[in-house]
Amino acid sequence: MKTLPLLLAVSVTLFASAAHGAKPVEIRLGTILPSGTPQHALLEELGERWRKDTAGAVKLTLYPDGRLGGEGDMVAKLRIRQINAGLFTAVGLSEIDPAVAGLQIMPLMFRSWPEVDYVREKMRPLLESRLRAKGFEVLFWADAGWVRFFSKAPAVRPDDLRAMKLFTWAGNEQQVALMRSIGCQPVPLATSDIVFGLTTNLFNAVPMPPMVALASQLQDRAPNMIELKWSPIVGATIVQLAVWEKIPAADRARLRIAADAIGEKIRARGRLEDEEAIRVMGQRGLRAHPLTPQAVAEWNTLAAELHPKIRGNLVPAEIFDAVEKHLRDFRAAHLTATP
Repeated sequence: MKTLPLLLAVSVTLFASAAHGAKPVEIRLGTILPSGTPQHALLEELGERWRKDTAGAVKLTLYPDGRLGGEGDMVAKLRIRQINAGLFTAVGLSEIDPAVAGLQIMPLMFRSWPEVDYVREKMRPLLESRLRAKGFEVLFWADAGWVRFFSKAPAVRPDDLRAMKLFTWAGNEQQVALMRSIGCQPVPLATSDIVFGLTTNLFNAVPMPPMVALASQLQDRAPNMIELKWSPIVGATIVQLAVWEKIPAADRARLRIAADAIGEKIRARGRLEDEEAIRVMGQRGLRAHPLTPQAVAEWNTLAAELHPKIRGNLVPAEIFDAVEKHLRDFRAAHLTATP
C-alpha cells in the first residue's frame, strides 16, 4: 500500500514533464491586413496573450500584407492546410459560406456602425454555425471602416465611375459580372497588384477603406475620393475546427476571452482610423468630393438596381431578407432618419 502514493506521484511527474515538452499547437494566420498598422499590432498582442495564457502551449504565427496572396488564395491555402487560420473580410469568408456576404456585399444597405453592430449580433449565431459546419471556428468579428471610391480623376456620380476602369478583387466572377451589368468596367486583380495597377493605368479607380488606402499611400496615385459610404468592411478571424479542438477546453476558454477582447479593440481602432486616415490623406493631397442631393439620389437608384441582382446570387436570398428585416427593426426602434 505504501507504494501506491509513490506510483501516483511518479505518474503525475511524468505527465507534467511530457506536457511541458509537448510541441505547441501552432495557429498560422494569414491576412491582407498591412503590417505596421495598429490592427496588426493587436494581432501580435493576441499572440502574446495566448502564449502567456497557455504557458507556451499555443503559438500564433502571422502572415500579414497579403504575402500569401489575396483572400481567395489564402482560403485555398486553408483548404490544403498550408495555413490553418485567417483574418478575412466578407469577401474571403463568403468563399467558405456565402451567408457572410450579407454583412458587407450589399451596397448602401447600412448607414451607420450601430446598424452594422445590431445586424451582426442578430446574425452571428446563424453565421457562426454555418462556418462551423464547414469546419471553421469564429474567434472574433472585426471591421475596418467603410469602402470609399478613390480615383485618379474626380468622380461624384455613378456615371463618372462607369467611365473609369475599376479595380475589383480577383476570383469572384459573379461580382465581376454584376459590375458589368450596371455599366462598370471591372479589372479583377489581387490586392497586392493595386499600386502597380494604378501606376501602369491598368485601372484608375479603386474601392477601398481609407485605413488601407493610407497604408498604401493611395492619395499619391488616386487623389480623389467620393464622400460616400458604399459598404462596411466586415470580417472575422477563423481557425480550422480540427486545430482549435486540439487545444484543451480550459485553454480554449482563456483563448476565447483574449480573442473577444482583441476583436473589440480591432473594431474600435478600425472605426477611429477610418476618419483619421481621411484627415491625414487630406493633408497629403487627397481631395474629398461631397455629394449633391442629385448625386445622392442617383447612387440610391443604383443601389436599388443592384440589390435584386445581389439577392440570391452573391448573398443567399434568406440572408438578404434577414438583413433587411433586422435593419427595419433597428430603424423603427431608433427612428433613424433617411440620409
